[in-house]
Amino acid sequence: MDYSIGKLAQLTGLSVKTIRFYSDEGVLPAPGRTPSGYRRYTDEHRVHLELVRTLREIGVDLATIRSLGRRGLKDVLALHLRAVETQLAALQRARAVLRATLAKDDPADEDLRRLHTLGRLGAAEMETLLDAFIDDVGGSPAQREWLADMRACMAPELPEDPTAAQLDAWLELMDLLADDGFRRNLRETSADFWDRPYDHGTWQRESAAMAEEALRAVEAGVSPAAPEAVPVLERALAVMGGDRDEVLRAFDRHDPRAARYWELVAAVRGLDPEPSPMAVAYDWIHRGLRTNRELSPQPARTSE
Repeated sequence: MDYSIGKLAQLTGLSVKTIRFYSDEGVLPAPGRTPSGYRRYTDEHRVHLELVRTLREIGVDLATIRSLGRRGLKDVLALHLRAVETQLAALQRARAVLRATLAKDDPADEDLRRLHTLGRLGAAEMETLLDAFIDDVGGSPAQREWLADMRACMAPELPEDPTAAQLDAWLELMDLLADDGFRRNLRETSADFWDRPYDHGTWQRESAAMAEEALRAVEAGVSPAAPEAVPVLERALAVMGGDRDEVLRAFDRHDPRAARYWELVAAVRGLDPEPSPMAVAYDWIHRGLRTNRELSPQPARTSE
């Protein structure tokens, strides 16, 4: 079905002037014309206009909308759906913050800051921030590959109806990803470990085996300073690079906010933010390396 510009204005609630402007500026695909030169619009134009209005309502500028170019009806509907879902997610975050704020007897300025911030920060902003974080921290191709492989674990999704604790964890997580000092520390402390070829599958197997062996020692009550700890530490040393002093320096320079990062990820997901088994294993290995000065790296045991 095709429409005159007047009929299209009635159907969309936009003025004839606005529709003509969008057509002239290339925001709308060029309409057909009758032999007399009158514009004729189709259902695709109608849907596209609804999309344009939605995008404008959420703050997308006309230059960006114009760059979308001509799309088929299905593409326009899919993009419209994403725009609506973005609006819905923002409203759900605002609702959660308002509920948490109203539950307090005396709301504070901090509650207003949370409401304002979460109203404009969502999953898309988290993805953009994570892209920048990986690009900044990943100093070598191997390190960037590792970060890309870990990406799914690093960016938790905020629930549709988050608690105040989840909202606060989400905000703190975004602040941490954007922190220049945190990025610099991670880049500098990990640089020495990424000068060798990296294979994610091998890294996963070796790291899992190393952590499992260290955790078994922890559960058995083995002190990291005990002679029984030496074989475990030597295999761990092989996984982490082979040079005790170099690995120990990296441990000593390790930014404690890295552990906080994973606590925040757990909090956003609604999980117990207690130290992860991997963190417990690494702490035991760190103390063992500090105590045992004479270690010879041994081949790592892989999990069966």
